[in-house]
Amino acid sequence: MINDLKKDGEVRMKKTLESLEQGFSKVRTGRASPAILKDVMVPYYGADTPLAQVANVGVEDSRTLIVQPYERTMIGAIDKAIRMADLGLNPVSGDVIRVPLPALTEETRRDMQKVARAEAENARVALRNIRRDILADIKELLKEKEISEDEERKGNDDVQKLTDKYVGEVDRMLASKEQDLMQV
Repeated sequence: MINDLKKDGEVRMKKTLESLEQGFSKVRTGRASPAILKDVMVPYYGADTPLAQVANVGVEDSRTLIVQPYERTMIGAIDKAIRMADLGLNPVSGDVIRVPLPALTEETRRDMQKVARAEAENARVALRNIRRDILADIKELLKEKEISEDEERKGNDDVQKLTDKYVGEVDRMLASKEQDLMQV
């Protein structure tokens, strides 16, 4: 019983870390990354479509993304979608679309660091909520007399260790992201 709850909790905590990783991929560092354009939606035959489905996004150099549309007629629509995505990017259209990334100022780096810290704090809160849910389930098992008090205490300790492990992982990921952000 308790092992099932712990396994379920661990799966949920891993998903929280994956979500944090996705959140961090949207926080821009000084380097070009196709993940920056991941959420850009392009009008394609009347429907908003993710950029990755209408074009190939790659890295030309450390400060430039290159967007190669699958159809030449999409160049204008993709250019407009990138400009309207409120990312502070100004694409240059030609046969392909080049998206130069402006250098980050110290102030911008600090702002990005605040965003990264907020993402990490949200992940920590999610982990604590998962812990709370598992502990409530364990308490319910005790109340229903399905487990003993000793098993409850051991289960609580195991869940706390699991939570500490994943919170440590969040802290490690945040430290790595902050180091990337402050690197000139």
